[in-house]
Amino acid sequence: MSNFQRATSMPVHKYGQYEQVDIPDRTWPGKRVTVAPRWLSTDLRDGNQALIDPMSPARKREMFDLLVRMGYKEIEVGFPASGETDFAFVRSIIEEGAIPDDVTISVLTQAREELIERTVESLKGAKRATVHLYNATAPTFREIVFRGTKEQIKQIAVDGTQHVMDYAEKILGPETTFGYQYSPEIFTDTELDFALEVCEAVMEVYKPGPGREIILNLPATVERSTPSTHADRFEWMHRNLSNREYVCLSVHPHNDRGTAVAAAELALMAGADRIEGCLFGQGERTGNVDLVTLGMNLFSQGVDPQIDFSDIDEIRRTAEYCNQMEVHPRHPYAGDLVYTSFSGSHQDAIKKGFEAMDARAAAAGKSVDDIEWAVPYLPIDPKDVGRSYEAVIRVNSQSGKGGIAYVLKNDHKLDLPRRMQIEFSKIIQAKTDAEGGEVTPKEIWSVFQDEYLPHAENPWGRIQVKAGQSTTDTDGVDTLTVSADVDGEATVLTGTGNGPISAFFDALQAVGIDARLLDYQEHTMSEGASAQAASYIECAIGDKVLWGIGIDANTTRASLKAVVSAVNRSAR
Repeated sequence: MSNFQRATSMPVHKYGQYEQVDIPDRTWPGKRVTVAPRWLSTDLRDGNQALIDPMSPARKREMFDLLVRMGYKEIEVGFPASGETDFAFVRSIIEEGAIPDDVTISVLTQAREELIERTVESLKGAKRATVHLYNATAPTFREIVFRGTKEQIKQIAVDGTQHVMDYAEKILGPETTFGYQYSPEIFTDTELDFALEVCEAVMEVYKPGPGREIILNLPATVERSTPSTHADRFEWMHRNLSNREYVCLSVHPHNDRGTAVAAAELALMAGADRIEGCLFGQGERTGNVDLVTLGMNLFSQGVDPQIDFSDIDEIRRTAEYCNQMEVHPRHPYAGDLVYTSFSGSHQDAIKKGFEAMDARAAAAGKSVDDIEWAVPYLPIDPKDVGRSYEAVIRVNSQSGKGGIAYVLKNDHKLDLPRRMQIEFSKIIQAKTDAEGGEVTPKEIWSVFQDEYLPHAENPWGRIQVKAGQSTTDTDGVDTLTVSADVDGEATVLTGTGNGPISAFFDALQAVGIDARLLDYQEHTMSEGASAQAASYIECAIGDKVLWGIGIDANTTRASLKAVVSAVNRSAR
């Protein structure tokens, strides 16, 4: 097979390969994530610092309250030594009692003593609080930014850890359950043996043990490698860290390569315990890892994420208000269009999937919510995140009969026969081709009524039936008498046949209408004695083949209305 791809003039020679990890007996490829990790939201710190217009105190509080409602138990609330705004916010949620007893707030600081002191001061009175200290360990930072040796860089981490411990003991009272987190930045660019060396030196100062956990956060501040290599690095650290049972190994991916979600999931398989990220992937450059996608990925595999995404639109609206940034309509699980199909074949498959779910549930004597979800093109039930089914199938010029039929069945309980679906889809197709854009369910129903259902407000057509009476003689012959307006004149139509429909066709002959029955279907539209019936009749009328529909509590009247619908359409 010929390969027509050719080399570009792009300067690929400027970029080197990422370092691979020598770990031939890696175990993570055979693992599965079967329980939710610990989550930390850094929307109020990492996410906020990436905004063109950082959150106001009111928007910060709105975001904090949202995260608490959703169930996040660890929330990084700011960088209090960076300025008065962050410091004041941390103080406000502590002093106003906004932090539930089971929620731990976290604050970030660089490894400078004056910043550490200010950071710890912000936490006075908190019930559960973590100080997160970081310093740069990657070669580019050591050699270009700080111009320090490995020993000097390690000493910064060690001294910073000691300062955190000293100021926590000095400033915080016994009411505060205090925790410590350390990040060697950028972990994914730091030599593995040196990253381990720094983390071990930090632990030697902090001395984790029973009842004294340390969080070691290994950030991919800039995503450099494939998710598989990221997982290898985590498995290497997971294997080589001492005191591993007292270490919470935390992953903090960014999305520069577009694979942050995969990197986070594989890191969990490789031994990580905790994930830091932001709602909808907010963050610097291409963003932090997306906590919504990660949590919903677990949910879609039958794993409880322990975070409540049941009102995804409210979560999205609040995040958009707080960040002043829109969530893309194709964003996984939360975008406006992610449960929507415009393609006709997709719509038909979804419609059939819903019908199959109903049939399976009925056969098992269960609710649809109690059987395993299996609908083509929908990885989860949109209802589980607060989406209505009317948003699932939307109609434009690419749509087919399945989507249109779904809208009519879901919204109006009309289960159109297949050939009628084809007929009506052509009418909608003509509308979308002529006008462009999307046709809403309301517009579909309006077009359907105008095409098939003449009524008092829209009495189109040659015939308007007023009343009818049918009798059957001893030979089984039906005689039908119908009072109607025909071409605007009051008329009594009479005919005979082997049933009311046949008799009605006979009666129409008297006013010059030659119609023959081709197909007839009906169904009830709801349960109970007062339920209405829908009748669908396919007729040959002259050289036309047309469908009609009638809706009435009486099935005979519904059938006659369906005939009138088809006959009137033939004269339009």
